[in-house]
Amino acid sequence: MAKSNYITREGWHSLDQELKYLWKIERPKVTQAVSDAAALGDRSENAEYIYGKKRLREIDRRVRFLSKRLDVLQIVDPDPQQEGRVFFGAWVKVENDNEEEHIFRLVGPDEFAPAKKWISIDSPVARALLGKQVDDEVTVMTPNGMVTYWILEISYQHLT
Repeated sequence: MAKSNYITREGWHSLDQELKYLWKIERPKVTQAVSDAAALGDRSENAEYIYGKKRLREIDRRVRFLSKRLDVLQIVDPDPQQEGRVFFGAWVKVENDNEEEHIFRLVGPDEFAPAKKWISIDSPVARALLGKQVDDEVTVMTPNGMVTYWILEISYQHLT
């Protein structure tokens, strides 16, 4: 399945900042380090030179990826008409069968972060939540089996 090209405004700015940092700060610094290491002579046994070249390839790969990706991403801002329903960018507080509460934020695949409970819009949980409202029940097949959630709260501002 192809991943969505949606991203929150803050997610887009984060990727854009990463691209600028890599291109304007990190790459010139590593390029200088490689140049300095090369000036020391035998490059075949020079760990700093070898590591620097490897790091440059990693930076260049990430810069290429970010440049292409930022061109196709579509920033999605919450619309006031969405209030009360789950759409892209929403924070959703749910409760499962065990009465455990969870808060998820539906974001694009480029910004999903499990540690923050940001889930990709392409995930089964997010797809089940889309369009729902408070007090709706959703059942989702997860790697751990079927899970039922009840929607307790929906917001387009950070929920705690």
